[in-house]
Amino acid sequence: VGGLIDGPVEIRLQNLEKAFDDHRVLCGIDLEIRQGEVVAIVGETGCGKSTSFNMLLGLQKPDSGEVRVFGKDPFVQSDSLLGLVGIIFQSDRLLPWRTAIENVAFGLQILNVEEKKRLETAKIWLERVGLVGFEDAYPHELSGGMRQRVSIARAFAIEPKLLYADEAFTALDELTAARVRKDLLGLIRETGITTLFITHSVPEAVDIAQRILIFGRPGRVICEIDRDKERENGKSI
Repeated sequence: VGGLIDGPVEIRLQNLEKAFDDHRVLCGIDLEIRQGEVVAIVGETGCGKSTSFNMLLGLQKPDSGEVRVFGKDPFVQSDSLLGLVGIIFQSDRLLPWRTAIENVAFGLQILNVEEKKRLETAKIWLERVGLVGFEDAYPHELSGGMRQRVSIARAFAIEPKLLYADEAFTALDELTAARVRKDLLGLIRETGITTLFITHSVPEAVDIAQRILIFGRPGRVICEIDRDKERENGKSI
């Protein structure tokens, strides 16, 4: 368990095994993420990052082992996790027929928040991601960085307890990615939200996370770097 974080466990993957045909994708993955931690999973293509992420989303079931998010199995209890998890994907996944404010409000609509309240909340979050004046813009009228900011606002608007970011900056040029990454990290620190980043970039993981888990092929944790402990010991990475 990383650093000085000693809150309750919010994500637990225990002895996960998964194979597609004869190809083993996960080989006994074990990890825990506690309340308030910012954790990055790093690894090259084919090391099981996406499969693990899909299991956390309840999209795939392990062949053996357990996945628990707030003590729930996301594969069979996804409804009970609704509103608890915000997600930022590699692509912005905005609805092209909705304006920016309507896209940010979409999760709140799913949660049956009344229209006036959800639009007020969406406007606040657009302001917080630097998009004042773009509330009525459609996705095609926004740059890639602006669209990803809308998706960040959408994830935070539901006030989730847990944030997933899956290769959230890969589709952006590095200059834009650096700016969006910095602003997202500011929101994470401000809200104290438990965060799991999936990334192939070690520098990005070092920039963002308190604890870094490096996956190797076939899917297993081959190294764990606790940046808080490294600092305590006077080391840097």
